[in-house]
Amino acid sequence: MLLQMHEDFIIQAKEKLSQDDRLLGLLAGGSLITGSMDEYSDLDFIVVYDACYKEEIMENRMQFAEKLGHLLSAFTGEHVGEPRLLICLYGQPLLHVDIKFVTIQELEQRVENPIILWERGEEVSHLFQKTAPNFPSPDPQWIEDRFWIWIHYGALKLGRGELFELIDHLTFMRNTVLGPLLHMKNGELPRGVRKLEEYEGEELDELKETIPEYSTESCYHALKKTIHLYQRLRQHSGNLEFKSEAEQVSMDYLESVYSSK
Repeated sequence: MLLQMHEDFIIQAKEKLSQDDRLLGLLAGGSLITGSMDEYSDLDFIVVYDACYKEEIMENRMQFAEKLGHLLSAFTGEHVGEPRLLICLYGQPLLHVDIKFVTIQELEQRVENPIILWERGEEVSHLFQKTAPNFPSPDPQWIEDRFWIWIHYGALKLGRGELFELIDHLTFMRNTVLGPLLHMKNGELPRGVRKLEEYEGEELDELKETIPEYSTESCYHALKKTIHLYQRLRQHSGNLEFKSEAEQVSMDYLESVYSSK
């Protein structure tokens, strides 16, 4: 559902950006595509520009963002590996808006087909007709090759009593392994742990048990539950070369560490 604050911001963005001849289009991704926006949704914008102006567009991204509304704060997305991205907070009303600046050529590599809010000519539409999106899925063998090393690392942190690091490590495995595999099992895109609450059943209950309290015992049990849930989910991953020896010695080491506490 598109709320009034979203609609007003989109109208203003289209009006402001369409006045710049260097720009080729304004697109929207995320929950706007699926029609699942609510009062907590942000806006995911893609600004498409002529590659001839790349240097000046990228140098002046903040000025573009300032034109769209009352910009409270903004920063670039290097921390998520996307320096083309501006992460913005507008107000009032408070609204989170992500704005990614891409050339028409860069738009060929995309994870979804965004909605075209505005375009100059039909270049963006033609590109979408000729190319297809590709959402990257994790390679189950890539996960298996690393998982037991990650378990051993968690056991090391448990043994040393570095529980804050271990809690972060468990979060990493939930985002990188368990969440994506659970999404894929349910026929959805592997978007980390995003909206896993929509699933019901035993696996969701198990996933909750991978979130520990700050104690040795709780962190140990969260590691064990992470192992058990991964072992179940990997059965849906097709042909895997199990790292059976690494699996066994890592699990044995975890038990020896915990029993020494």
